[in-house]
Order: sequence, then structure tokens, then C-alpha cells
Amino acid sequence: MIGDEEREEVLDTLRSDWITTGPKTKAFEQKFAAFLRAEGALALNSCTAGLHLALVVNGIGPGDGVITTPMTFCASVNVIEHVGARPVLADVESDTLNIDPEKILKVLKSPKGRKAKAILAVHYAGHPCEMAGIEKIAQKYGLAVIEDAAHAFPAKYKGCPVGSGKNLVAFSFYATKNLTTGEGGMLTGDRKLLEKARILSLHGMSRDAWKRYDKKGSWKYQVLYPGFKYNMSDIQAAIGIRQLEKIHRFQKRRYRVVEAYNQSFDNFDALEIPAAREGVEHAWHLYVLRLNPGVLKISRDQFIEELKKSGVASSVHFIPVHLHPFYRKKYGYKPHDFPVAFNEYQRMLSLPLNPRLSDRDVHQVTRAVCKIAKRFHA
Repeated sequence: MIGDEEREEVLDTLRSDWITTGPKTKAFEQKFAAFLRAEGALALNSCTAGLHLALVVNGIGPGDGVITTPMTFCASVNVIEHVGARPVLADVESDTLNIDPEKILKVLKSPKGRKAKAILAVHYAGHPCEMAGIEKIAQKYGLAVIEDAAHAFPAKYKGCPVGSGKNLVAFSFYATKNLTTGEGGMLTGDRKLLEKARILSLHGMSRDAWKRYDKKGSWKYQVLYPGFKYNMSDIQAAIGIRQLEKIHRFQKRRYRVVEAYNQSFDNFDALEIPAAREGVEHAWHLYVLRLNPGVLKISRDQFIEELKKSGVASSVHFIPVHLHPFYRKKYGYKPHDFPVAFNEYQRMLSLPLNPRLSDRDVHQVTRAVCKIAKRFHA
């Protein structure tokens, strides 16, 4: 939902003669950190960049293992490959579809887990992982913890915003996210680690362009590391500043849509609504409905086709990592190596969920889902 406020802020940036990383990016970082009560924030060009930097500054490299989930977008695992480490998958919980702390322990006690140096926890669909259990395990085994919060702004875990602690936490501002800058991301966490990540995010230089070309700046800089090109522009940050001001209104509408969906689907034995545990504030980035195959005469894929005929678009989040050709071939994965992820994948679909949905839109979705569930009931 891009409004006049975002457009005016972008125009203000264009009129300012400063369009790359500069004052608007700095302001967005400060406002975002204050919103989460985080030590600091680093604006980047993607969540993927944030995850990559988090691995690098935690010293993860060739020969190391990183424990993560098969139920995620490929970016979460690709970055592990980028640093030369090995992704070590642990299966998910059957209710939240987040990585299961018990499965992490099991992996750590196996040969595959002996070289593990970190846990990369993904807050699936916007529901926070069981971080208390994960951090307890990490402390016992001396592992770094990195959080993929691409779905999880502005979620809370036990009253604390995701991203407010010491762990490095990466957020996404992709076009479909709860807060968008078109493309973009943010990294929050320990101040010292963020300082190194900031240098690495712009070619490893000791000074960014704003510090070099500002009236009080100096042209001199040093390359401290062989860094990357991950900075956010002021044009993107301008959108983010105004989006952040609206996030509570956006979330209020998301909650209303979710409530309407839950009320419509909860009484159907063919349908399983998403889990939301006590002690968490779900970001509701995705609404993942699960079908009970034994109760329906059609498959998930057929259900999606029937929805399409009714004018309702849907998708699947996600094809588990271990089913993709690259990871399947490299590591020899089989579908049932992670049975919970594989079984749940086969019966899940994501329904439309965004604050632009009108009551009429929501009614169209619920009517279509319920009609198909009744028509194809076994």
C-alpha cells in the first residue's frame, strides 16, 4: 500500500540531489531501531544481504555447518553456500512449521552436526520461533544464532519485538512484505557486529559516500575488508520511513482478515487453520491454510486450480529446500528425510493476505474456499 505520503517523501529525496545512501537511509535506520528497541540497525538492499553479512561477521566460513530449516525460501540456505559452509537441515514443528528445537538437538548429536557453528532460525509466515529453546541449545554448544525475520516484522516473542536482542536479525522489505521499500532489508542486533557489517556492506570501505562528500566530510577512505555492495539508497529509505509510520494500521487490517478467515474455516474438518501460540504476536505475513487429504477427494494442487476458477489466487510457501535439484543432488536428500516438512508441504496453500483486501475481497476468498471444501468433501 503505497500512498501520497511515500510519493511525497520520494519526491523530496529526488529534489534533494542526494539519492544514494545518505540522510534518509540514516533516518530510516534510527527510526526502525527505535521502533524495535534495538541496539542499532543497518539498512541494506535485501534481507539476503543481511543474512550473508550476519554469517560473515560471525566468522562462519568453509568447513562450518549451519543448522537451519527445510521450510523456507531458498535465500536462507543459499547464503550458507555463499560463505562456503554446509547447510545442516533440521525438521520443523508440525503446528508452527518453524524449526524444531528437539530436532536441532538431534542433529547436533549426529555426525552432520559436529562441525556446526551457528543456527539460522527462520520465523516462518511471521510466527516467531521458539527462541528460548534455540538459544539455550546454542549456549550449550557454543553456537551463534542468526534470525531470518523476512516474514516477522513486527512480530513479538514473549513481549519483546523480534529484532530487539543481541542476535543478528535480518528483515525483508520486498514488495510483498508487511513493510516495503520495493526491494530492501534491514539488519539489527549487537552494535559491534553491526559496525563490522556496515563496513562490509559497502566494499569494506572505512567511509561511505555521505561521510566522504558531506560538507564536513573527507575524500579519504581505506578498504578494511574485501566487502560487498549491499547498501540501501535514500529513495528506498524514503518509502520505508513513511511505511513505518503506517505499520500499526496495516497490521490491524491484517488481523481482521485473519480473524475472518479463521472464523470461516475453523468448523471445516477438511481445513486446518494456522497456529498461533500463546506468548507470541504473529506478524501474519502469510496465511497458510492446510488441507486434510483424507477428508477431501482432491489434492492440494487441484484445490488451487479450483480457487483459480473462482477468481482467487493462491500460492505455496514453500517447496522445502531439500526437494530442490541443487540441494537434492549435492547432499543426496530424499523427500522423507524431513517428514514433517515434506508432509505439510503437500497439503498447504497460502491465501491472499494484505491490508488492501476489502471486506468484499475477503468474502470472495472465504466463499470460494468453503464452497470447494463442501463440494469435494469425501
